[in-house]
Amino acid sequence: MLFPGVLAVVPLLLTSVHAQSSYSAAPSSSAGSGSVAGNAGGGDANGKYQISAEGIRANFIPYGASISNLFINDTHGIERDIVLGFDNATYYSIDRQHPYLGGVPGRYANRIKNSSFEIDGTAYNVLPNDNNNNDTLHGGPNGWDWRNWTVVAHTTSSITFSLVDPDGSQGFPGEVISYVTYSLAPYQWNLKMVALATTKKTPIMLTSHTYWNLDGFQNPSTPTALNHSLYLPYSGQRIGTDGILIPNGTVLPNQPGSVNDFWSAPKQIGANFSAPEALGNCGTGCTGYDTCFLVNREQDGPYDWCEKGPVATLGSPFSGIQPRKAPPHWEKNKLTCSLALKNTQGFFNDTSNHPRVVEKYGCVVMEVEDWIDAINQPEWQRSKRNIFGPGDDPYVLQASYNFSVNKTLAAMYHG
Repeated sequence: MLFPGVLAVVPLLLTSVHAQSSYSAAPSSSAGSGSVAGNAGGGDANGKYQISAEGIRANFIPYGASISNLFINDTHGIERDIVLGFDNATYYSIDRQHPYLGGVPGRYANRIKNSSFEIDGTAYNVLPNDNNNNDTLHGGPNGWDWRNWTVVAHTTSSITFSLVDPDGSQGFPGEVISYVTYSLAPYQWNLKMVALATTKKTPIMLTSHTYWNLDGFQNPSTPTALNHSLYLPYSGQRIGTDGILIPNGTVLPNQPGSVNDFWSAPKQIGANFSAPEALGNCGTGCTGYDTCFLVNREQDGPYDWCEKGPVATLGSPFSGIQPRKAPPHWEKNKLTCSLALKNTQGFFNDTSNHPRVVEKYGCVVMEVEDWIDAINQPEWQRSKRNIFGPGDDPYVLQASYNFSVNKTLAAMYHG
């Protein structure tokens, strides 16, 4: 689902994000300390479950296993809620137009060409829900982020959700059992997503569909995220797509100085919007980004993704918040709008000049995932990261967002 002014970029806050798709045991739900009594009772008065650590706190809801609030102090010591969401958990199911708001798309994130694929010579057709039903987006019309997950563990600093997706759901083969654990450490948000195919081979690719505005929509100079700076030091390539953002099998260069060059040096997201090549960069008639930036760190040899440099750094010159992200192989981003602001965001005393809505280019989505629609591009040779069956290692996606405050960046902005 795309909305007017969609930008696919990787903005976060003063954060460093590390991510990888690995294969290991199911996640432990014991992260953090101190169990929370009554964790099966529906959360707080707004249906939200809070976890916290030094310098960071967040709220989550069972619907879509979604993050609904993320609070970080900026360079002025002001707490900002830097992700989109709704004030009450019940709104997510009522407003069926919500654009995968902070949830976990599944069982296969992003688009599937012609809503079809083959596994071992058998053709499968899944339910379409995108581009006039010409493809399937984020798992179909009843994908995982449209469902209520079960809270299986909740401590003061972590929460784990589970979901059982039955054989045939949305047309996908086989049962899949999934666990998603979110945990907080000092100035850090970690996520781990595990999915196990129990009965048949099936495509699996998950992500966190979080919308970011590092100013909490409280920058008096602009309601957008176009002033956020973005740096993707390992992303000299991207996946080529057609006019409806379906991969066409090509891998394209992000030439130095071009619209898609965020690797040679940091630059503001909106820096090249007036360039002719920006039109159509996110699909037919669209100016902006909805791009699968590939991450290439092979030339560095073996590395520990938790320790070595992040693959993405986003910074806001207003708040000083800036994130870094480091998945080893992939990354996808998008920016969208057309939502009301939460009570924890925006301005309340000047709604004529600062409407309480997310305006065009007001936020950014970063999706950590494998190469999009790789199940229909066998020449990419990524089947072991996209197809899973009984007896295989589980699908595992991990990411770490490390938050800090860039006082130099903020000082340049504020003079």
